[in-house]
Amino acid sequence: MSLYEAAGRLAEHLGRQEFVEVYAHHDADGIAAGSILCMALLRRDVRFRLRVVTRLSPAEISADTPTLLCDLGSGIDDLPDGVMVVDHHIPHYSGELQVNPRLHEVDGDHDLSSAGAAYLVAQGLGDNRDLASLVMLGIIGDGQMLRGPNLEIFNEAVAEGIITPGNGYLLPGRDEHERLYAALNPYLHQVSGDEMAVADLLESASSGEELSREKLLSLLVLRISPYAPVETLEGIYGATYSLEREVIPDAHALTAVVDACGKAGFGGLAASLCLRSPGDLADAWNISFQHRGQVISALRAACTTEESPGYCEVDEMTIASDVADALSRDCLQKGPVVVSARNEELCHMSIRSPRGIEMNVGVAVREAALQCGGFGGGHRLRAGATIPFARIGEFRALLAKMVAV
Repeated sequence: MSLYEAAGRLAEHLGRQEFVEVYAHHDADGIAAGSILCMALLRRDVRFRLRVVTRLSPAEISADTPTLLCDLGSGIDDLPDGVMVVDHHIPHYSGELQVNPRLHEVDGDHDLSSAGAAYLVAQGLGDNRDLASLVMLGIIGDGQMLRGPNLEIFNEAVAEGIITPGNGYLLPGRDEHERLYAALNPYLHQVSGDEMAVADLLESASSGEELSREKLLSLLVLRISPYAPVETLEGIYGATYSLEREVIPDAHALTAVVDACGKAGFGGLAASLCLRSPGDLADAWNISFQHRGQVISALRAACTTEESPGYCEVDEMTIASDVADALSRDCLQKGPVVVSARNEELCHMSIRSPRGIEMNVGVAVREAALQCGGFGGGHRLRAGATIPFARIGEFRALLAKMVAV
């Protein structure tokens, strides 16, 4: 069975339901995936309830209620029979009603996100081509590429006038100050979170009332280049995507706002944006700004020297993932990055493998977590784990050993 056949089979099953309980992971990809399928269900007159969650236990799922998991579930091998899964993580679940590119020899790290897989299912529920714009949240949010099924969906959306490609600055924000001060993807060393540095850059790039973006770009590159890999510099300016049907047309900005709201605990607000409700847009922007500020504060505390840490602890679980992403993506690293947050006797961790390190971190993290009495897993370059706090040292040692092999 092909990926498209699996999507069609799940769509047929969904279309026969009267009600579906939908769970979506709390990041941009998961919320976009859940929203795509909820919109498609709405158009088929199938009732649903959407919940945005950080993690999910099989014990929370009712075997008597049709349940759909978006961007989570593939890594859980003991889900109740009949649970529907749309995911792109390393699969351990063996249920039949599952759409995961990895089960069909499609690269789930780069070529199809959960939002992309959800779009394939949505197309089986009806003509939902306008929802293709939300697939960009999965591509941008999970650092994927425009190739394979991603490119097929993108090209169709461009042809339909749903997405308009262009070039420009990629930093999200409502004004130039916010774009620099709250820059997180990429994180700008010596700029993000530094009010004086931002003011200096804007003043230096301005002539009277006019701001020269070309000069600002040059000054940014000069300032951060000693501390960041070339990919970070390339993340400031590049390909842009205007989402013609969405409440925030700029794809990078919509991704940032949805992702931040979801991780900050406002998953309902994040989903409402994907469902094209503009009523609370100002609140969403403010929550996004505050969340990014928390992440940047933790990053500035961690990066106290030119050498970025491979391990750090943060106070809030809600920021651990973003801190790990920035440390591995926008800092010069020599090994995996582990960011932990303690919750009573448990330790929740986000683990990342920087570019150039050949290891499947999802598999390694799962194995190390099991040996430490916990659980974990994820992608080849990005993973998460929960273990007893007392065994954090053992976990780090196991992970270091696996990298050295």
